[in-house]
Amino acid sequence: MKSDNTERNVSQNECLRCVAVRCALAGALVLAGCSLAPRYQEPPLPITTAYPADTEMQANATAGGRIAAETAWRDYFVDPNLQALIAQALDNSRDLKIATLRVAEAQAAYGIQRADQFPTIAAGIDGSRARTPADLSPTGRALISSQYQAGVGLAAWELDFWGRVRNLKDAALETYLATDEARRALTISLIAQVADGYLALRELDERIALARRTIASHEESFRIFSRRYEVGAIARMDLVQVETLLHQAQTLAAQLEQARAAQAHALALLVGAPLPPLPEDVRFDDGAVLHDLRVGLPSELLLQRPDIVAAEHQLRAAHANIGAARAAFFPRITLTGSFGTASAALDGLFDSGSRTWNFLPSLSVPIFDAGRNRASLDLAEVRRELAVANYEKTVQTAFREVSDALSARHWLVEQVRISQATLAAQAERARLARLRYDNGSAPYFEVLDAQRDLLAAEQQLVQTRRGLLSSRVSLYAALGGGSQEFVESPVPATRPVN
Repeated sequence: MKSDNTERNVSQNECLRCVAVRCALAGALVLAGCSLAPRYQEPPLPITTAYPADTEMQANATAGGRIAAETAWRDYFVDPNLQALIAQALDNSRDLKIATLRVAEAQAAYGIQRADQFPTIAAGIDGSRARTPADLSPTGRALISSQYQAGVGLAAWELDFWGRVRNLKDAALETYLATDEARRALTISLIAQVADGYLALRELDERIALARRTIASHEESFRIFSRRYEVGAIARMDLVQVETLLHQAQTLAAQLEQARAAQAHALALLVGAPLPPLPEDVRFDDGAVLHDLRVGLPSELLLQRPDIVAAEHQLRAAHANIGAARAAFFPRITLTGSFGTASAALDGLFDSGSRTWNFLPSLSVPIFDAGRNRASLDLAEVRRELAVANYEKTVQTAFREVSDALSARHWLVEQVRISQATLAAQAERARLARLRYDNGSAPYFEVLDAQRDLLAAEQQLVQTRRGLLSSRVSLYAALGGGSQEFVESPVPATRPVN
């Protein structure tokens, strides 16, 4: 009877211990929602609520246009040659590959930090045999002892009363999200660079074509003037002037060929492969960039620009790190335990009465750390201020880029109109100068000057047209367009709540 009472008391004590452990775990889960991180508040925008006056008209004029962030680059750049180059660049870019791997790295780091919120439970089986010599044995005879044990164990699990582990997990999550937004920003930058490089290459192609056409015209003029000089119909000065005009056009063509080769090399580096042959007989296409883009308000950039979103995630991570640093000042409680069976004989491992368990709670209270926790908190707060400054700078940079693109588009439209009128006037001037020379009313120097200015006007118009298209590329990138057809982000649509 006494033995039965003893076993009953032991069983009751074990039940009480189990209840205590369960209560402690439940309390830990309830208190895990506590956080010492400062409440996040979005910093006030360090910009005005509207774009500058010289660009406001441009912003309002496109109110019905497309939203850049919702316009895929294949829908914006319709030139098939340009589309192929962009796709190839996205596939081959080493920088983009590194950025994608950085995202995977940050995702794995977040997974590790998230796992610290949960207990680590492992199962194991141990066995040992030992021989004790006779002179060391309490019985005076050599002994052989055996011990076998099987069970599950709980590693040191921190009860997150003050939110330290939770805040570290939140910081890792925000860093992960920021890394993915940085990848998207790099994608936009790469697309814009390829598009602008392609437009520059096509500009040089058209300028070279104009120079070659001018060279052919001057070669024919030089041939005719040489025959006239041979028969004494013109003075040698006229022949030398025609030859000078020819050499000037040839020099320009050589300079343009050099610039074209350098631009092709730069574009090939962006694409990551040799450039395919481009059609030389196609005129520089003003329709290579289409669609008006809705600019909206400066505040909308906060949602459209991935670099701004990345800076905000970094700011949120800094807030979470402050919470983790504050929690270091408070006691830290960890739980360690195991439950299983043990026996001196392997065949008795699972016999009744072989049950074994241990429960080892640990409480650590910081008393003296030579100022380490204080310095860690100061460091977290300074990094939060750095993140705020970086966020504000990123917003200001985005505001300026959009303003510059709007201003460039406005004034380049005006420059194209003026250049077209200038070219028409120069063409008429060259025609009239040639008529005056043929009629003997003007020296050939007047023709020379008019044709030189005509060539310059032709070149200037092509450059201005390309500048206008480049401003539209810049505006598309500045408004956050261009990343919709790249690698799908593994980031959840919303920030998970634990």
